[in-house]
Amino acid sequence: MLELGRYNTLEVVRERDQGIYLCDEDGNEVLLPNKYVPEQFMIRDTIRVFVYLDSSERIVATTLEPYATVKSFAYLKCTNISEVGAFLDWGLEKDLFVPFKEQASKMRVGSWYLVYVYLDEETNRLVASSKTNKFLDNTLVLLSSYDEVNLIASHPSPQGWNMIVNQKHLGLVYGDEIFQKITPGDEFKGYVKKVRPDGKIDLTLQRHGFRSIEPNAKEVLRELKASGGFINLNDKSDPDDIKEVFQLSKKSFKKAIGSLYKDRIISIEEDGIRLVE
Repeated sequence: MLELGRYNTLEVVRERDQGIYLCDEDGNEVLLPNKYVPEQFMIRDTIRVFVYLDSSERIVATTLEPYATVKSFAYLKCTNISEVGAFLDWGLEKDLFVPFKEQASKMRVGSWYLVYVYLDEETNRLVASSKTNKFLDNTLVLLSSYDEVNLIASHPSPQGWNMIVNQKHLGLVYGDEIFQKITPGDEFKGYVKKVRPDGKIDLTLQRHGFRSIEPNAKEVLRELKASGGFINLNDKSDPDDIKEVFQLSKKSFKKAIGSLYKDRIISIEEDGIRLVE
């Protein structure tokens, strides 16, 4: 069957004035309007298209690529507000609808929101919700320490940043392990530190090798973070200046920044060291 909100690979079955008709294995047809029809094609060719509802609520195909597909999260811009809800730009001609009841806070035109895209079973329409937590489940977390995961920044908390993990779970990166600027919707590769008995996931943005960095390097990172990402000290600085800021000998300081530089966490400049964003 045709899958709304997803990419479908369909067969060209016939051509008409308004475009070409595509068909799935079950005989369901959908129109690909002329503006999206490839310059060269033949009957029985297959085409990968995205299937959704147009402004008249008719099933239609497009070769445009949306910023999100059904059952996924995306950071989208609000383009319009109506009497029934908000509309977000998701890369297609018809904007994505967000009912008022699915808005975690009242949406405003021009602002960006992290949303979850889903198929409303009552209306058979593709809609979005900014109440993202209800689409995440930590009941069964099949992850282990040091597993690499895909992360989307959700929202800050007093402890750090809440992250969407592999489009399924909610996890947390603690503030003392964040050494870069983060905004909602940012995407990262991250790593599992621990899965707690209650299903909560502790995360880190650093590669596995980071856990073996000698402790002084972590102290340098903390000081860099507190200083806005730059400190005017490097491996050529006076030992007394290094000791005053980091409480480290010059030898220990050089070893610490050397390991951070090797892992591309910092850059060493003529006038100091800087966090790499």
